[in-house]
Amino acid sequence: MDSNAETPLLTSKHITTNAHFTGDAQDIPPINGISDFFVEFGVESKKLWYLAGPAIFTTVCQYSLGAITQTFAGHVGTLDLAAVSIENSVIAGFSLGIMVGMGSALETLCGQAYGAGQLDMLGIYMQRSWIILFVTGLIMMFLYIFATPLLLLIGQTEAISHAAGKMALWMIPQLFAYAANYPIAKFLQAQSKIMVMSYISGVALVIHTVFSWLFMLKLGWGLWGGALVLNFSWWFMVVAQMVYIMSGTCGQAWSGFSWAAFSNLWGFVKLSFASAIMLCLETWYFMALVLFAGYLKNAEIAVDALSICTNILGWAVMVAIGFNAAVSVRVSNELGAAHPRTAKFSVVVVVIFSFIVGVLLAILLTIFRHQYPAIFANNLEVQQAVYALTPLLAVCLIINNIQPALSGVAIGAGWQAAIAYINIACYYIFGVPLGLSLGFALNWGVKGIWMGMLTGTVVQTIILIWICVRTNWEKEASMAEERIRKWSGQKRIVEEQ
Repeated sequence: MDSNAETPLLTSKHITTNAHFTGDAQDIPPINGISDFFVEFGVESKKLWYLAGPAIFTTVCQYSLGAITQTFAGHVGTLDLAAVSIENSVIAGFSLGIMVGMGSALETLCGQAYGAGQLDMLGIYMQRSWIILFVTGLIMMFLYIFATPLLLLIGQTEAISHAAGKMALWMIPQLFAYAANYPIAKFLQAQSKIMVMSYISGVALVIHTVFSWLFMLKLGWGLWGGALVLNFSWWFMVVAQMVYIMSGTCGQAWSGFSWAAFSNLWGFVKLSFASAIMLCLETWYFMALVLFAGYLKNAEIAVDALSICTNILGWAVMVAIGFNAAVSVRVSNELGAAHPRTAKFSVVVVVIFSFIVGVLLAILLTIFRHQYPAIFANNLEVQQAVYALTPLLAVCLIINNIQPALSGVAIGAGWQAAIAYINIACYYIFGVPLGLSLGFALNWGVKGIWMGMLTGTVVQTIILIWICVRTNWEKEASMAEERIRKWSGQKRIVEEQ
């Protein structure tokens, strides 16, 4: 297992090959003039959106489940909104970062097995990941059980801690839905069955919205109704995807449950843990933003206002994550195919699209800055606080659309270790201390905390842009080719092609 540490390039290359959207037969020619640029931009845009479109839709739908529950909670009461936002951002957010990160190890293994024609291994890898993630879920369940004393220990108010702790207990089934869902998602993604995931996520979102309104507001069940529907929606996606898999649509990739899933678990644990590190550093950073707001005076208003902003930001980031997934495949595919100019140009295209989407979202938010806070909360004080944060949110929408796309470039090029160190430096050594200094020492409140942490994201984005500009893409392509030669099974795969 450990010898596969750099398999993502092989994975992405063969996933795209089997999905019939491979790179060109040859590298793009040098671009001379505006007309050449727009011709190549059109070609690359189609390849990018073929991947990004379904990925964006799926991630937006899945994120919206918790966000919609949070939105309805704002119409139940300020304490209810604070409880849901703390549970959703801190407890569930912490768990989600670990589960998604550990599940990402499966992307490497399933992609390699699929590219090598070892379809029967995909189901075994998925089952192996289930075992690891369910055990992880059992360990993390204590975070949910003892959420109230833990939140009190880190300084949250007693009212918010007890309400969020009660919500956390109700959300334990969601934790195990995470453990089941993400291995399934990587299993299907490796076979390019992305549209199936999109359809199921879309249906789940519609069901979730209707029943959340019915139970939380119409029937007056409040947080209990929200927890019930949120658990059901996640497990609906898990069961629907498993029905699809077991119906025979995946062919040899699913041949039933096997005892082989219990072999080599330790190697799988190490690979899963390594995959989680980079993603968790990103996820926990924004989780900490809501957590710090709980230490301010009038904590309920501060947490509510910031949670509404991060709710909106989360939707926008889901779009960026779609670009992240698409460009990581494009870059790794073209580097693996020894097309350095195409790889470099795909970076240009994804940054342009990410910037345009971010600007459009920021403009839309600014136009409706007087109206949108009322959608999320009835309390006028919360609405005014959200309105005051709107300029920061608009800037954040632009930055946080570009940054994930650049992280996708780093993943595609195999720079994960370097980016993890950059994240630690920019986020936790620079951004968090600056945010705490502005928020508490200078008494700027929630706005100061956010400005400081946003500055950390800006610095990280600038560094990523600098790395992409300074990169010798011909050298990266040569390094990718050298790695491919060393991977076991690669010779047989090339001969079969």
